[in-house]
Amino acid sequence: MRLGVVSDLHCNVLGLQAALRLMGDIDQLICLGDCINEFRFSNEVVQTLIDTEALVIKGNHEEVFFGPLGARARSSPGNDRALMDWLDAQPYQRELCMEDQRLVLVHSTAWEPRGAYVHPDSPELARFAEVPADVVMYGHTHLQVSTRIDGVLILNPGSTGDGRDHRNQRQLSCAIVDLPSQTVEIIDFPDPARAAR
Repeated sequence: MRLGVVSDLHCNVLGLQAALRLMGDIDQLICLGDCINEFRFSNEVVQTLIDTEALVIKGNHEEVFFGPLGARARSSPGNDRALMDWLDAQPYQRELCMEDQRLVLVHSTAWEPRGAYVHPDSPELARFAEVPADVVMYGHTHLQVSTRIDGVLILNPGSTGDGRDHRNQRQLSCAIVDLPSQTVEIIDFPDPARAAR
């Protein structure tokens, strides 16, 4: 089983479309949150996630958008109400069983209070290995991580919509995870939205 993993799209439908082309034939698309911006919705991004039958979790930007501070942004006349309802119904965390492996999907942390930025060199990274899982995937930092700690594969694909990782020249990125071998391929690519400006 080949899993395509994206995160932190931030309304960049061109980045998502490019990632889908680059990942090629995958069995399941996973989105690790922040597919929209906290004060801006993207019908195109959410519709693409629905069309590809992606497994989606919400991130901190969805939390703001669907919270009290997002009331004005939600009232924008261009927003598709059905798409907003679909996104709002997604969970903040998912636990999956695939190929006899347990996967945990979170946006920031698997512990409370959630929201911390766990960078690649952070000692907090080891806390993901305490999660009862074979694979833990997270986003939020826009920084790539692919490592194994105490037998747990920990993956952050970076950002598929807003590149901030200086290690890949702030390109966008996505990942392919092959189960059950747990092999990971991270794909870097230039932001097509920048080229379109």
